[in-house]
Amino acid sequence: MDTRAREVKLPSYAKIACVLLSMVIIVYGLHALQGLLIPLVFAILFSVLLFPLAQRLENWKIPRVGAIILCLILTLAVIVGILYAVSLQISSFAEVLPQLIKRGNEYLNELQTYADERLNIDRQRQVAEVRKYLNQALSEGGTILTSTLLATTSTLTDIFLVLLFIFFFLLYRDFFRSFFYKVFHGTRRSKIDSVMSGIYDVVKDYLAGLVLVILIIGTLMTVGLFILGIDYAIFFGFFGACLVLIPYFGISIGSLLPAAYALVTQDNPLKALGVIGVFLFVQTLEGNFITPYIVGSKVSINPLAAIIVLILWENVWGFPGLVLALPMTAIIKVIFDAVEPLQPYGFLIGEAEKPRPPIKNFQQLADHLPKRAKKIGEIDEKT
Repeated sequence: MDTRAREVKLPSYAKIACVLLSMVIIVYGLHALQGLLIPLVFAILFSVLLFPLAQRLENWKIPRVGAIILCLILTLAVIVGILYAVSLQISSFAEVLPQLIKRGNEYLNELQTYADERLNIDRQRQVAEVRKYLNQALSEGGTILTSTLLATTSTLTDIFLVLLFIFFFLLYRDFFRSFFYKVFHGTRRSKIDSVMSGIYDVVKDYLAGLVLVILIIGTLMTVGLFILGIDYAIFFGFFGACLVLIPYFGISIGSLLPAAYALVTQDNPLKALGVIGVFLFVQTLEGNFITPYIVGSKVSINPLAAIIVLILWENVWGFPGLVLALPMTAIIKVIFDAVEPLQPYGFLIGEAEKPRPPIKNFQQLADHLPKRAKKIGEIDEKT
């Protein structure tokens, strides 16, 4: 009797069913464990960002634990400084709050007059409707306050978890590398190192490029708001720039707050349209020139795949999913490109290759042959 294991071939419909079932289980697990996984993924990204600083401190003969603690202290100092600057800007709004209330009441009266004269909706009915929605909002105020306090507590807990995870990721980085060697013991270590290096480069370049994009966009929008004469231009400009973390829609969303502020505080309502125009112009520059040249070349995800993964991760993890969608997809693409059976899927989510122009003369052929020979040599070296 032949005791050797025989390969069982499943029909195509059974394979498809297994794949779909696996995807459902994975998505459900990601959603159910988001309280753990979201801080874990953020910690991995920040660990990659802080690794060069930690390594530099270790090269200066600082013990690894001390170097990591210094990195975390510097990170906290930067975060606290940013939050302090934002709180100063927000607190200064209290000085113009009476003016905002006065101008808002004026717009409300004009709206009521328009509804009364043009739409035949009398003021008593309008007041009754406003009182109805106001009472409803007040009745729900306790629920909103409780939800806000719970969300704040959860955020503080997540920050503590992220810092704790960052510490251990940086401390045990060599241990984790050995773990991957043992898991994939049948694979050459050079290939494992290549994949890990590719993931590190993608995350590092994406985060560094994202910081540079935020600085450029924030500067452009601040200059535009200064030209329009909008108060708190720096705050509004960099607030909108930070929303670039939400690809394709973030800057447009960020224009709503300064536009509403301009509408209430400025005598000319056209300035609100000017604010929206500035943000849309910067968004056009960001989508077509800034991000593709600074970040796009590092991530290499086509726009269709980017939109799909944004929707998927937002449904799974909410707002954190929007922020993490592109870097996580870039990491998945690096892994797909390294595993031969998954390479078609890595090709599917990557940038489409541009068609090469035909070779028309001998000089173009002479220039093309060395590049072709080099590419063939690289393929032979990999195999």
